Amino acid sequence: YFQYLSFCDRVAYVYNPLEYAADPHAHYVSKYCGTKSVLFLGMNPGPNGMVQNGVPFGETQYVREWLKISGKVHPPDHIHPRRPVEGLGCTRTEVSGARFWGFMAKLCGTPEQFFRHCFVHNYCPLAFMTKTGKNIIPAALPAVDRRPLEAICDSALLQCVRVLRAQVVVAIGKYAADRVTHVLRVSGDESSASIRVERILHPSPASPQANSGWEEIVLQQLRNCGVLQIL
Repeated sequence: YFQYLSFCDRVAYVYNPLEYAADPHAHYVSKYCGTKSVLFLGMNPGPNGMVQNGVPFGETQYVREWLKISGKVHPPDHIHPRRPVEGLGCTRTEVSGARFWGFMAKLCGTPEQFFRHCFVHNYCPLAFMTKTGKNIIPAALPAVDRRPLEAICDSALLQCVRVLRAQVVVAIGKYAADRVTHVLRVSGDESSASIRVERILHPSPASPQANSGWEEIVLQQLRNCGVLQIL
């Protein structure tokens, strides 16, 4: 469906890691996906994370060494010279991913413990960049571009929630929280009304709050909503 979308001139590059990083993404899904009570929902791929390897919040070190994900990545033809795709050999740090998976590794010890009841998925699988290589988050797209994109992502999210049989969606950041709340509200599915939506602080380094004690904040948020006990 994404091939039929068009974007404003500000969007010079669109990366779809579900295509060029299909191998590690499929490894991640086949290894860890299944019926889960908790879905952690991110926004979209980060330039040094999922853009590189197809894994949500995909800080390379944790993808390779903790999650034990492997697979070949075939970089797309149209890439920004400042945003190369190096796959699981990427040495640049994805701060959001290092914070998220580092926190879960400390909290749960093993990925098997974390994925026992949880899964991590991104609302939108695409990454957007300007001519200078600056990252553009979906929320910053003009409405004329954003709405057709959200129509596709909303439908996919609802299918994901149904397949997982999630009882709680933990939205990572405001945009993810807004989208899943909207999707469940308009689904017309009675079972969706029983799904609880919680929100935690996004680990992005662009957030001053996240840069001053993200782990402590999120630990308390997870405790307050009852998800910490599940983890």
